[in-house]
Formats: sequence, C-alpha cells, structure tokens
Amino acid sequence: MKLLGNFILWILSLGLLGAIAALGFVAILFQYYASDLPDYKQLKNYAPSIVTRLYAGDGRLMAEYAEEKRVFIPIDEIPDQVKNAFIAVEDKNFYQHEGVDPTAILRAVVIYARHKMGQNVDIVGGSTITQQVVKNFLLTNERSFERKIKEAILAYRMERALTKDQILELYLNQIYLGSGTYGVAAAALHYFDKSLEELSLAEIGYLGALPKGPENYHPVRNHDAALERRNYVLKRMEEEHFVTPEAYEEAILQPLLPVDRSTVDTVSAPYFAEEVRRELMERYGHDKLYTGGLSVHTSVDPKLQDYALSALRDGLMAYDKRHGWHGVIAKLSGDALDEDIKTFNSPDDLIDGWDVAVVTEVSASTARLRLKSGGKGTLAYEQAKWTGQKSLSAFLSVGDVIAVEQTAPDSDRYKLQQIPKIRGAIVAVDPNTGRILAMQGGWRYGTDQFNRATQAMRQPGSAFKPFVYLAALEKGFTPATLILDAPFVIEDRPGHFWSPKNYSDEYYGPTPLRVGIEKSRNLMTVRLANYVGMDTIVEIARRFGIMDNMPPNLSNALGAGETTLFRLTSAYAMILNGGKKLVPSFIDRIQDRYGNTIYRHDTRACPACGKLLKWEGQPTPDVPDERPQIADPLITYQMVSIMEGVVQRGTGIRLKSMGHPLAGKTGTTNESRDAWFIGFSSDLVVGVYIGFDNPQPLGKKETGSSVAVPVFQSFMEQALKGKTPMPFRVPKGIKQVRIDAQDGTRATPGDTKVIWEAFLPGTEPDENVYLLDGDGRIRRLPASLYRDNYIRMTDQFMPADDTDHPVSYTDRYTGTLRPTTPINTGTGGLY
Repeated sequence: MKLLGNFILWILSLGLLGAIAALGFVAILFQYYASDLPDYKQLKNYAPSIVTRLYAGDGRLMAEYAEEKRVFIPIDEIPDQVKNAFIAVEDKNFYQHEGVDPTAILRAVVIYARHKMGQNVDIVGGSTITQQVVKNFLLTNERSFERKIKEAILAYRMERALTKDQILELYLNQIYLGSGTYGVAAAALHYFDKSLEELSLAEIGYLGALPKGPENYHPVRNHDAALERRNYVLKRMEEEHFVTPEAYEEAILQPLLPVDRSTVDTVSAPYFAEEVRRELMERYGHDKLYTGGLSVHTSVDPKLQDYALSALRDGLMAYDKRHGWHGVIAKLSGDALDEDIKTFNSPDDLIDGWDVAVVTEVSASTARLRLKSGGKGTLAYEQAKWTGQKSLSAFLSVGDVIAVEQTAPDSDRYKLQQIPKIRGAIVAVDPNTGRILAMQGGWRYGTDQFNRATQAMRQPGSAFKPFVYLAALEKGFTPATLILDAPFVIEDRPGHFWSPKNYSDEYYGPTPLRVGIEKSRNLMTVRLANYVGMDTIVEIARRFGIMDNMPPNLSNALGAGETTLFRLTSAYAMILNGGKKLVPSFIDRIQDRYGNTIYRHDTRACPACGKLLKWEGQPTPDVPDERPQIADPLITYQMVSIMEGVVQRGTGIRLKSMGHPLAGKTGTTNESRDAWFIGFSSDLVVGVYIGFDNPQPLGKKETGSSVAVPVFQSFMEQALKGKTPMPFRVPKGIKQVRIDAQDGTRATPGDTKVIWEAFLPGTEPDENVYLLDGDGRIRRLPASLYRDNYIRMTDQFMPADDTDHPVSYTDRYTGTLRPTTPINTGTGGLY
C-alpha cells in the first residue's frame, strides 16, 4: 500500500510539474507574442469606412461613393433577431466566454477529425466573434500558429476593454457580406432593398449565412447552396431558442428572392452626380468623400431631370436625322448570323431602350432582324424613311448590324435608329435660389463623361447680346431708342478692316433697340457696343459671371468670347430675378456620418424657422434676402420684356404657341458651328447648347432657332404642363407705354404694330425720337418730322420720296444714314 501511495504521489507530482511547465510554456509564449501587438484600445473610437450617399431633391438615392460599401448602424438600432442569427451560427457562447471559447475549439477539432475520416459533416471554425473582430481589424488573414496565438491574446484583452455589445457592433458593421457590401445594413439594402427593421426572418437568415463565404452563397448564381445555408442558420436559431419551431417552419418555406437591382427606385442623373462628386472632392478631399459617410442632399429635381434627358436626346436625334444616314454599325458575314449577333459588342453610346440587330433578309419595303437581346423583329421602310433612301434594299443588306428601337412595348416591329454624332447639353436653374434643378451634359454618360454644360468652353454667339443691350440700358438708352442698322466698318488692327453683317445679309435702317434682340441684329449690336464701350461690356460679363477676363474686342459683343452653358444660363437667371447675385449650387445640404449639418447652401439666418409646430395664424418667419444687388431691377425687367419679344415676334417665335409667358435669346456662332437658346418662364431658366465636340458647321440654315429652341420647347412643354401661366413680375416704378413697335414713337391712332413698352420713370417717349447714327452720335429728332419723312414697311424704312429702294444710301466707312429728304435734327446731343 505504501508503494502504491508513493507511486500515486509520484504521478501527481509529475502531473503537477507538467502542468507547471505547460503553464510556464504558455506564459513564455504569451510574453513572447504579447510584446508587439497592435493597440486594440483604438477600437473604442471606431470610425469605419462608410459609403457617401447622394440624394435627389425628393429624397431618393442618386449615387454612392465608397471604398467599402458600408452603412454604420449603432448596436442599439440593430434588431435583436439580426444579432441572434449571427450569434447562433458563428458564436453561440458569445455572451459567456472571455474572448476564446475552448469548447468551440474542441468541437471544431472533433468535427475536422470526423471530416478527415470521410464522414459527411459541415466544417466549423473555432474562432469566436471576438477573435473574428481581432482578425478583421488588427491582424491579417495569414494562416499560421503565430497569428492564432496573437488573435487569442488580443481577443482576451479586448473582452476586458470593450463590452460585449461594443464588440458585436464592430463585428456586424465591419464584416464583408458579398457583392461589395460591408456590414449588415449595407447587405440588407443590396440584397433586399430594405432596412434592417424591414427584413423578414427568412431574409435575416440569409444574411447570417453569408459570413462563411459570401461568393459561395450568391442568391442567384448559387441559389440552391444559398437556400440550404440559409435554412441551416434558421435551424440554429431555433435550436438556440431564438425563434419558435413554428416560426422556423414558416421561414424555411419562404423562397430566396433577392431584389432585382434594375427595379430599385433610384434617380439616374450621372452628369449631375459627377459634378457633385468633383465639388465634394475639392471641398473635403478623397478620404472624407470615399470613407467619411457623408449624406449629400442635392438640388436635382428627378422629374425635370427626366424631361431634360428626353428633350436633349430627341433634339440631337432630330438634327442628326435631318442630315442623313451615317451607315451601318458593322458588317457580319457567314452562315451563323443568329449566333454572331449574340456575342457582338454593342456600341458604347447605345442608350436604354435601343438594341442592336443583324439584318437576315431585306427587300425594298421590309427587313427581317435577329436581335442581340434575343428574338426576331421586322423593320418597315416607313420606320427608316428619314434616311432619304428610296427603299430599304438601297442601303441595307444581309449581315448589316444596325441600331433599332421597338415601335411599341412587346411589339416585334422596330424603327431604325442611329447614334448622333452631334452633342449638346441642357441645364435648368431656379433663378431665385441658384439651385440647379436638372442637367444633362451629353448624349449618354459612360465612356463619354465630358460634361458639355460645365466643361465645354464655347462661343455663345448672339446669346451674349442681351448683356450688350443691358449695358446700353444702364447708360441711359431705352428699349425704344433707335439704332442705325447699316454697314459698320472698323480697323481692328493695322491695315485690317472688320465689317460684320446681319444673318440676312441685309440692312434695315433706324430700328428700335428692342428689335436688335428680337431679330438678333449684328450691326445694331456692334454699333451699340462701340458707343457704350467694350470696357463697360467686359465689366458686365464679369459682374454676371459669364467671363472673368473677356478681352475688350468689339467682336466679343457678338459672342466671340468663350464661356460655358452653365455660366451663361446662371447669368440669364440673374437678369430674371431682378439683378440679384446668384451662387449656382448642386448641393443643398451635407451631413457628416453623425447627422450633423456641415454645409448648407442657404445660409440665411432664420431663428423662427423649424420651431413652429402648427399653424395658428401667426405670420410666416421673415427670412432676409442677403443676395447682393448687381443690377437695377427696373433695367433687368426691361431686358426680360425685350427677350419676351424674342418669343412674341423674333427668333424664338415658335415658342409663342405654348400659351405660357416665355422669354429668351437664341445664339448662333460663325458658320453655324454652335447653336444656343437660353430661355425662361417666370420661375425657371433653361439653357441649351448644341454642337460638335470638334467644332464644324451644323449645316445650311441650322441656327439656334432650328436646333436649340426645339429642345427648350420640348423640356418646357413637360415642365409647365398643367401649370397656370404666370406673367413676368413687373417691379414697382416701371412705366408701361404703348408705342409703335417699328419706330419706337408713341402709338397714334391708325398704328397697326403697337406694343406695350417698359420705361424707367422720366424716360417715356416724348415729342422727340433718339437715334444712334452712323457717326457714333445720338441725335434727337422731332417725332412728327421723323415719321413724316419715313414710310414704315415691314422691318425696313424707305425715304418718303423714293419708295422703290430701301434705305441703303450709306457711307460704308461711317454707316451714316443719308435720307434723300433732309431732316432737321434740332440741337442733337446726348440725353
């Protein structure tokens, strides 16, 4: 017995020594690996990379920018069942262990051994959620004994520095769940287009299935495996008593149906979004944009954006089709056209709703098509008549690849399309706030990301003229002042004479100032600019933000300087709003990741705003107007009235039939290389530019009226549909006087072309008329004598004693009018 007792004592002593040695070994390992570990305490101030989101004016999502697509959700706002799903399948003892779970490790070892013995078992890991947090945040994915030791040490330490909920918050927001999403909130939005609170139990189960291998359980590509794994997660939840057996049975019967991303209700405005992205990058830098989780509320109006897109595309296609057929996209040969078209690479500029097709049969009146998207179709000659060809067989043959569009949904009949070579842009601005409501910078955003609204520097042509006339009005001219429309010659450099002409190549004699805008008269404009001085016009261009340093060349009065559609449209907005300075903006408000507002476009102080819970008859809050006044509101209204005449009687007359008060100005550059129209209603300014990226003539008789105005009209017809026509606001102090539209004198009985004209107080027509003549002087002429000596005939004036010839008795070097009957000019001089 004594021998046995000694043996037992020896065994126990040996065991104790082994245990001490093991503990010593562990201590040495711990000391060795713990000496150079990452600082886990930094996780207390966890600020993960979060997606920056852009929202449209109606609150819908427009764009996202992120290095990791993540939406951070505090643990208190994550539903319990979402937490339970991950705990059940990843770490059932999460709330009991101290960072490392020995039972989980032992279970993983046993299961792995069974697997190696050939048994059909699911391999499980032994890492706890805390260890996974350590690995994801502080260590690498390296598979090594050293990394596992460090992971265990850090997990143990972390459990003493952070609460369980803090650790779970880190895990559920950081974990990668496939398709570029990080964290449960982003995954819920991506897979189901739902917030966490909206998820069903079955959908929660699917999210719990993803940590094991997101790409292995894709809901479409690996549907069966994903469904099996989801059901396993739900079973684990039932086994851990997180759900009832009845709830489990009901959930596993639910189909796995991820959301169709094409049906998610988002706003598409890529040119607009890119402008916002550039501004955010400039304002905050790369890191804050792509990792800072900004919420950016933009000014885009989704309906107006859709109208802008369709109006611009329709306008570009209309112009393009007027100029004929470009030719087929490609030519396929061989006997396998049906298969070849399926693998054909579609052009980058093909827009939604269009398809490419190969011609399989063709006659004079009909072509049979095989579509890249699948199926067959028919093209009738009537749907290709715009090409100018006499028959389909005249320009199509078997194997030709063309762009087509269905004539109606679900129809097998198609119309021929072609991608326009011409490009353009459209922008819509709120004239009172400067908010950009819509912008389309080209045919299609994709490989072509050049924004022709903000980046294309182009000559505005006659669209610049209103600012020349605004300068004249500021110098004391009135809309009724007569400007001589006659040849004008100036030596712009030694030995070189510049002599601009009207578009019609005709001269019209003394003409009221307003007609110079309505009919877009070059000679009147140049004579006026020469009189008021180009330095004055340069200052106007700078004041309205059109050009910062426009050279004082007289040709720039006709729009030879370069600017962008964005800047010019904003300048028109400042005319419409009564001369108030605007700061155009794509962004209304920006919030940081915590919901704090860090930028607001409207910075006006309003202490009472947002504090009135209900209406009880109290006055509305008084919000101050802090916009600088850059022009006299009475004079800017005169320009609005003059540009309304463009629609009523001038180059924009096709808009008159719309039934809404509209105004604006066309623009066409030399050789019709660029076409413009900037127009407006009482509360909306819209600019349109059309031209080739490599400037070239648009073609004979193609002008702002024929190319740009139809785009504006299409947009405005939709934007103003169902709205009550609103006249332009007339500021207090304007004097409205009836005048003869042809000579600017007060209307008298018998006059047939009479309009209401806007005058500043004290400048109303009197017994005289005032004429800027060819000598560069303003002459005062008795109105009765002037009217007696000139016969008004359409837009031309003829001497009373020579009705066979228009007034063209001019000195081509001075442009001085020489009527056959002398006129007593009185004292003359300025007024």
